[in-house]
Amino acid sequence: MTTPTQRAGRTRVDKFGARRRMLAQSALTTIAERGFAHTGLREIAQNSDLSHGALHYYFEGKDDLVAEAVWNYKSECARRYDGVVATATSADELIAGVAEEMASTLRDEASLHRLWYDLRNQSLFDAGFRDTIIRIDALLEEMVWAIIARHAELVGRPPVFDRGLAYALVDGLFQNELIRYLRGDTEAVDRIRGDISALLAHAA
Repeated sequence: MTTPTQRAGRTRVDKFGARRRMLAQSALTTIAERGFAHTGLREIAQNSDLSHGALHYYFEGKDDLVAEAVWNYKSECARRYDGVVATATSADELIAGVAEEMASTLRDEASLHRLWYDLRNQSLFDAGFRDTIIRIDALLEEMVWAIIARHAELVGRPPVFDRGLAYALVDGLFQNELIRYLRGDTEAVDRIRGDISALLAHAA
């Protein structure tokens, strides 16, 4: 049984964590638009409704804020395919649902995905948020594998790819089309839909 003091302490921790998540979410758009290298806590405060003091109180520094913001966003991205995986009753339905989700997020959230790849590259040089990048990569790999495993189950054949290769293929396709989309190639949205469909169709 917990004591009143323990419960009060837990409540404070929960409120602190919730406030951190809210602040990180509010800062995410500014960070994504300006890029990691060109954004500090002062710039985030100036370009949002957040105060510089609040950011310093809830975060140890820019790396801490960015890590929280990107973790929250990418973990949400990983979960958005859960419904498709859970409800698809045929391989074609699964493929269509996953491909449409990927096309939509490429079109609607390109700047946020650009930030993710920016940070993943930065983590090769800067250890400040490397652990967060590793955790996100593992989460995204699990997401891709859930899709591949469900497809294999629906077609009644074992997966052609192992977990690591499946993630590398999906991630590579998405990153390539993201780069093209950010350069102004709007056909990248249709291509990622087609590329992912073709990849999943041959995944088992």
